[in-house]
Parts: sequence; structure tokens; C-alpha cells
Amino acid sequence: MGEPIPMELLAPAGGPEQLREAIHFGANAVYLARRRWGMRVGSRNFSDEELVQAIAYAHERRVAVHVTVNTVMTDMGADALPAFLSLLAGAGADAVIVVDLGAIALARRYAPQVAMYVSTQASVMSAMAVEEYARLGARRVVLAREMTLSQIAELRRRVTGELELEAFAHGSMCMVYSGRCLLSAGLMGPERSASRGACAQPCRWAWSLTEEKSGASLPVEQDGRASYLLSSNDLCMIEHLGELRAAGIDAIKLEGRSKGAYYTAAVTNAYRHVLDGEDATPWRRELDLVSHRPYSTGFYLGKPEFCSVTEHVSPCLPCSKGFSFVKYL
Repeated sequence: MGEPIPMELLAPAGGPEQLREAIHFGANAVYLARRRWGMRVGSRNFSDEELVQAIAYAHERRVAVHVTVNTVMTDMGADALPAFLSLLAGAGADAVIVVDLGAIALARRYAPQVAMYVSTQASVMSAMAVEEYARLGARRVVLAREMTLSQIAELRRRVTGELELEAFAHGSMCMVYSGRCLLSAGLMGPERSASRGACAQPCRWAWSLTEEKSGASLPVEQDGRASYLLSSNDLCMIEHLGELRAAGIDAIKLEGRSKGAYYTAAVTNAYRHVLDGEDATPWRRELDLVSHRPYSTGFYLGKPEFCSVTEHVSPCLPCSKGFSFVKYL
């Protein structure tokens, strides 16, 4: 056994079953949502009554509950939010995860005793941005997914006070900047906006790419008819948790509120063992057994891992933008 790595393990709870598995397998905290205002409206999620019960269940087992209220708000959504924030305050939620400035103002007014965390959708990458959010009442910032470890370490050095930093460590990755994508809304209509939690995930669809003048297709890895040229690799940092901590990260987040209970259990369990000081190698193999796309370390170690294409067209513009050409599993 090595030394434990002192970081909070935050696991996804897309529904009551996933909540129980995350807690059973060692999460320090869970993040979840009502069937509104969360970034995964297609998940099972929680009714108001279930959410109150979930908070009580977690607290009985000394696990914190973070509630996502991180969609981009319309006036209709914002008008209904005070009652929900009051519900969370009364139920004893530990934190709300927000991005919309209106939601931030409402959280301060209607749930001042609930910690306010800034979502990764805010794309925070600088100490100045962190401190501005702190002035608005934030106690934690979930950093943009496009940062390297060295950039995180520099940001941590510059940030004053007790404000905490959180970062994603595992799971599906969006191919656009901090998940702020208009592709689904543009193709399917505004009701399928990613910024409102209803993304249809067109980046995971099979696409073909053809040069307009010649009609030539870009030779990428194919399934016989089309390519997955917008689908990013999944993130896996289980072998680099000590480096995340050394850079100044206080909490790591596992993506996966759309995944089932087995996924939640297996991934939470693996990261718990490594955070407790065990060797990452066998647990990295364990993560190969759950449903996933090819793993990478994202932007953390510098230039992202790109595609598995054996033959490139020069210049290969999508690769230069950081896309991965991978088959959807």
C-alpha cells in the first residue's frame, strides 16, 4: 500500500440506484439533479421527494450531496428556481453547482447556507476568473477540461484564500470547449440544446466527410460506411491522481450520470482503491471492463491523444483541432 491521496471522490448519481452504488463503493460525495435544471435531463434523475430522501440517505452515511443547477437559464426557468433552491436549503443539500449568473444570484438569496460551486461549463481557466467567482460567493470552481496540469498548478499558486478546485478525472468527454455546444440545437432544434441538458449527442453519430470540389472522402477509420470523426476519447486519469493532487486539485469528479448502476459502482470502486493508496495498475485493467470509448488523459499531460488513423491527408484539419477518430463502443 502506498500513501493515500487526499482528494474528495465525487461520483455521479443519475438515479436512486446509482446513488446507492456510489455511496456503497466509497464516494465522498455524489452529484445529482432534479428532472429540471440539470445537464442530463435524459437520465432517470430525482423527483423533489426522492431528492429530499437522497440527501437524508447520503448524510446518514456521511456522504455529501451536490445538486446540479447548471443549465443556461431562460426567464421561465429562473422564475421557478427560487422554490427549488428553498427546497434544497430545507433538505440540507451540501452544494449547488451553477453557471448562470442569474442562478448564482438566486442561490445566494434563497439558499445562502448551501455552498455554491461553479460548473465546468463556465470554462474557468484563470486565477482572476476564480477570484471573481469567489467574490460572487463561490466556494469551489470546477475547472475547464482543457487545462494542463502545469496550468492548474499555476492557477492554484495564484488563487488566494480557501477556495477549492475540482476537476474531471474520468468519463465521456465533449469535443467542444467545456461542453458548450450548439451542434445538437442546430440540428435538432432549441429544445435539444446541450446547454439545457438535452443534448442528442450528434458528435457520437456516424459521419462522412467529403471534399467539396473533388468529391474525395477523408480516409479515416471507418465502419464500412461512415466515420466517427467528432467523437472524443473518454478520459481516464486513474494512473495520475497523485499528479492531480500535486497540481492543487481538491476534488475529482467521475462523469457518468447517464450510465447505469454497474458503471457507477465499478468506476467509483476503482478510484476509491487508488485514492486509498493502492497501485493503479490492476484498477486500470478493471476500468477496461466497463463500457467506454478508448481512454486518454485529455489535455492534462499536454497535447491530447488524437486518432488511431493509419493514413492521413495533409493537412489533416480535424486532428489539428484535437478531434479523435474512434469507433463508438
